[in-house]
Amino acid sequence: MVAQPKLGPSRMTVAEFLDWEGDDTDGKFELVDGEPQAMAPASGTHGTMQITIGSILRAHLRAHRPGCRVAAEPGIVPRVLASANVRIPDLAVTCVPNVATERALPDPVVIIEILSPSNEAETRRNVWAYSSIPSLHEILLVRSTEIAAELLRRQADGNWPEQPELIEGDGEVSLGSIGFRAPLSAFYEDTHLRRLATG
Repeated sequence: MVAQPKLGPSRMTVAEFLDWEGDDTDGKFELVDGEPQAMAPASGTHGTMQITIGSILRAHLRAHRPGCRVAAEPGIVPRVLASANVRIPDLAVTCVPNVATERALPDPVVIIEILSPSNEAETRRNVWAYSSIPSLHEILLVRSTEIAAELLRRQADGNWPEQPELIEGDGEVSLGSIGFRAPLSAFYEDTHLRRLATG
């Protein structure tokens, strides 16, 4: 998703943001350092990839990690400036059961963002906020213009690597926190990129 100029109140807390009904548009918002920012609609490729990746993860979790679940566009509250930030990644996995009062996804273990040319800079800025979440083990950035991804995995000492692991072409995505392994190309099913790759 692409952050646009802020709309609505100029400053909000997380509690106010979660209670806020938004403006009169049907757009989505995230809270960045206390300021609500509108998010532009995803491209067709981005949206297709989001559904595909979510479906693949859901099938894996149901079969191998039944206590975990994947959510699309969940509210995520980072540890950094926690009273003023709610970020909205494309997908996230948590192993905390859903409850009726859930307003933001608790304790994510994996966050997945799909990079598009129009949102890449903003998404990369969100990575630092995500990395402050104690429960988070992996951040996966999947490109929507080529079959490639970048994986950041928290190290044994709790730190994050300076550089992500690059996964390309026929490489494999491995998410150790949920015991997941799959060809990267599977994330591109039903997109023009997969058709190009298979000729």
